[in-house]
Amino acid sequence: MPNTPARPVFNPQRVAVIGAGIMGMSIAWRLAQAGVAVTLFDRHRAGSGATHAAAGMLAAGLEGEPGEEWLHPLCDASQRLWPDFARELAEESGLDLGYRNEGTLSVALSRDDAARLRQDLVRLTALGCDLVWADSRELRRREPYLNPAVVGGLISARDHQVDNRVTARALAAVLARRGVTIHQEVPVALATAGGRAVGVRSGDRLHEADVVVLAAGAWSAEVDGVPTGARPPVRPCKGQMMALAMDPAAPLLNHVVWGPGTYLVPRRDGRLILGATVEEKGFDTTMTAGGVLSLLHAAWRVLPGIEELPILESWVGFRPRARDDAPLLGPTAALPGLIHASGHHRNGILLTPATADLIARCILDGTMPELGRAYSPDRFAAPAAKEAS
Repeated sequence: MPNTPARPVFNPQRVAVIGAGIMGMSIAWRLAQAGVAVTLFDRHRAGSGATHAAAGMLAAGLEGEPGEEWLHPLCDASQRLWPDFARELAEESGLDLGYRNEGTLSVALSRDDAARLRQDLVRLTALGCDLVWADSRELRRREPYLNPAVVGGLISARDHQVDNRVTARALAAVLARRGVTIHQEVPVALATAGGRAVGVRSGDRLHEADVVVLAAGAWSAEVDGVPTGARPPVRPCKGQMMALAMDPAAPLLNHVVWGPGTYLVPRRDGRLILGATVEEKGFDTTMTAGGVLSLLHAAWRVLPGIEELPILESWVGFRPRARDDAPLLGPTAALPGLIHASGHHRNGILLTPATADLIARCILDGTMPELGRAYSPDRFAAPAAKEAS
């Protein structure tokens, strides 16, 4: 899929995007590249939601869980787009996105862990994931400070990482250079008339648009003005995370590492991201003792040397989770003029390039490309409503 969307067929002149996270900004970037006038709106600061909270893992291989096989083609396609996406965005913004291609390790600390990973190896390689089994010697050759109790694990050379916070800053910079306005920290509501979306209301002002994209992440179901039938079944899934400080000149870790109940993501500046809890607590922003304990204990079992590291930061993020843990992409018969781009759950950073291209093509060409059709928001519509449409 080329980086720049095809020449418009549907030919919208004005697009409004509700949500200025990495998803909304990337969609706006692709549309602006095609000459469309785009305006973004966010109830918070741009890039401050799940985009800011994420760890930046691009793990189409190791993160695929049983039952999510139908999501793999989209994840794999987006992972393949990331190197060019990162290069293009870095060149246009002048910022180093912290894209790292060392790969990812998934380690076992017991024979039961190893048995589960071997099952994952069979299941994921059947989908086309490039994974290999490694013994403890090979894993500790790559990462000498891993727990000596590691008994083996998987190596995924194609599962990379990017600094999501820098990526958000880069997107904001390129949008500003292209004249795209981002209205931040403002009340936002969808405007409708005649049975279709016609723009966005912010305060007393109506910003008219030919198409409105709903990309507000975990808040997508909370946006005012969206009719019941068009409201996405997306809820927040709380995650507590932490960052520790390594010595950038002599880091304890260089690969992204998955272990039982944890992942560890090293940054070039020495930050070590630990994540993440999975909690159905709504929009609860509380860091809890139990959450911190579980993060540190699970990470310590994988990398014992962290006990000497300073704690830099802790935070809570909200994954946008749909009923089937897959994204909602494209138009809905319930409300013409509205395009969904939400529900990415724990794959938001990974799925950014593919989502941006798919939604831009959907808007510009008037039809969703084949890759995105399985993720239509109308898959949740009641049978009677589907027949009526």
